[in-house]
Amino acid sequence: MSKGCNSVTYAPLDTLKPVAKDVWIVDGPMIRFGMAPLKMQFPTRMTVIRSKRRALFIHSPTPLTDSLKAEIANIGEVRHIVGPNRIHYWWIPEWRTAFPKAEVWLAPRIREQAKGRIDFDAPELTKETGYPWDEEIKTLPVAGSFMTEVEFFHPASRTLVLTDFIENFEPKKLSWWWRWLARAGGVLAPNGGMPRDMRLTYSRQKPQLKAAVETMIGWNPERIILAHGKWIERDGAAELKRSFGWLLD
Repeated sequence: MSKGCNSVTYAPLDTLKPVAKDVWIVDGPMIRFGMAPLKMQFPTRMTVIRSKRRALFIHSPTPLTDSLKAEIANIGEVRHIVGPNRIHYWWIPEWRTAFPKAEVWLAPRIREQAKGRIDFDAPELTKETGYPWDEEIKTLPVAGSFMTEVEFFHPASRTLVLTDFIENFEPKKLSWWWRWLARAGGVLAPNGGMPRDMRLTYSRQKPQLKAAVETMIGWNPERIILAHGKWIERDGAAELKRSFGWLLD
């Protein structure tokens, strides 16, 4: 995974951006991911949720700059650092070092993917309840053959936090070649969705995936924060129905 920054990102980077009461995003750098020579450019995004006790829940961390660390200190105390699927772990070690009192939580198979980069003990996110944040954040692990992605919902703000279950790349931020590739993969905005290759990894778990999507629709989210591309600011439940129409029909 290589790092960089270009027009696919969402400036300003590495700074808190409020999206709802007690919810922020941080847009991070561009990375390249995929099989060579077709490694696609991905903007990155972190989500921060603050509890009533000012405990901070850090979802899919982006790089921790000195200025971002100072901003984080102003809004609360980092208590939970979350790797939501097996390919979203890269910057977790630096957050763990910076906030040693925080607990790291990992989706299944992150340790396998990360090899030696994750060399410390951390509980896995394998169930829906039993977490310190249960009173304020809902947890939904969705297991597939390649990975488990863990989704989160903040009822107070009606904010659903996904990772790779929906990707939504804006055409204006892509070259013609990447626009074509994003369209072919089913992730071109405004009609983004679950990447077609990821759909295949859930082919044997379609009933479970459908049940999970129906649960998320039942939560009736207003907004959906995505790790890659333009996030969904309104009508979240309707966007879930659209994005997963291929599964729900």
